[in-house]
Amino acid sequence: MTSNKLSRPKNQIRILLLESIAPSARDALLSAGYTNVHEICGALDKAALIKAIQGVHMLGIRSRSQLTTQVLGATNTLVAVGCFSVGTNQVDLAAASALGIPVFNAPFSNTRSVAELTIAEIVMLMRNTFKKSVNVHKGRWDKTAAGSREVRGKTLGIIGYGNIGTQLAALAESMGMRVIYFDRLDKLSHGNAESTKTIDEVLAKADIVSLHLPEQPDTNGLFNEVRIRSMKKGAFLINNARGSLVDIDALANALKDGHLSGAAVDVFPNEPKSNKDIFESRLRGIETVILTPHIGGSTEEAQECIGEEVARKFVEYSDVGSTMGAVNFPQVQLPKGTLVTRFIQVQRNEPGELGRLNDLFARHGLNIVSQHYQTNEHIGYVVLDVCGAVPNCVDILKEIRQLAGTIRARLLNRV
Repeated sequence: MTSNKLSRPKNQIRILLLESIAPSARDALLSAGYTNVHEICGALDKAALIKAIQGVHMLGIRSRSQLTTQVLGATNTLVAVGCFSVGTNQVDLAAASALGIPVFNAPFSNTRSVAELTIAEIVMLMRNTFKKSVNVHKGRWDKTAAGSREVRGKTLGIIGYGNIGTQLAALAESMGMRVIYFDRLDKLSHGNAESTKTIDEVLAKADIVSLHLPEQPDTNGLFNEVRIRSMKKGAFLINNARGSLVDIDALANALKDGHLSGAAVDVFPNEPKSNKDIFESRLRGIETVILTPHIGGSTEEAQECIGEEVARKFVEYSDVGSTMGAVNFPQVQLPKGTLVTRFIQVQRNEPGELGRLNDLFARHGLNIVSQHYQTNEHIGYVVLDVCGAVPNCVDILKEIRQLAGTIRARLLNRV
């Protein structure tokens, strides 16, 4: 984000926000001095997206826009991507990393919203509320206690004890439920929640199973026919995580033949691209299933927090070079600095790259007052501060960009 002289002025940094991102994002950017903000309400297909991002420096999306290798490689101006959501599976993270583009998200902002929806679904499933509500709307007065149970004393099994899973556990325990969980990593139990060694142990004991896992190759189709059939007969399944986790046909069969008493599903393997498209699924019409249109994190409070969180990460990356919160980049927290010329390089993580960069500064007789350097498997992220003004800073930047290992470089001149 540099011009021929110094750092690119904030009003020249073009930011594009897609998919009706909450106004809090725009407000946060404007208050930080980033006035060149453009918004598009919906998601864009590949061709339209490639056209829209030409000349864009920072791009904000939610869950529908797909940033593939082809899309990311179609412009040389993009320096940062913000996923205004928890997940980042809509972005080819490896491709973004190879291009020196950090990808930020909001892993905590909507956790409460998802946990609250899950609690509400647990109560509605146990009370068979959804079916009774539909019947009353149709004029049928089906007042009976048969099949309607309290959640107190029941066992909730949580698969994935992360940010959402832990909040859900706390809420469930406050309602008198017993909580057991499985996570691939060792996690400290909160409250009275009990860890299990396997998923199968959870399925054998839980009256309700709630999924809170990311979308990864090893979680794709995790709840298949065998796993669903290993759940307790009469149990309930809730998926408010990722649509790829559950085999929908297997779930539909288990519901129709009575192996499961009900389910609540908010995410699906194939979802409509817009609100105008028809949703198709074998789960439609099964009266013991609560279907919602991917609204787990769609509360006003959550969207406001997400907008503020990701916009703040944009500002910190652009203003000072901080990469904290980037899911595909080395994590570097940086001070704002005073009266410094800051050089930032994204380099290939190969032997000798940092030495070559330092040699370049030594040849120019520049004294480095601070250096921040972090790597991951593929890239290194280097921030070098030189005290005071550097008259030939643009020439030095050009030399950094010409180094064989440089992926991307930029200049922040605060003098």
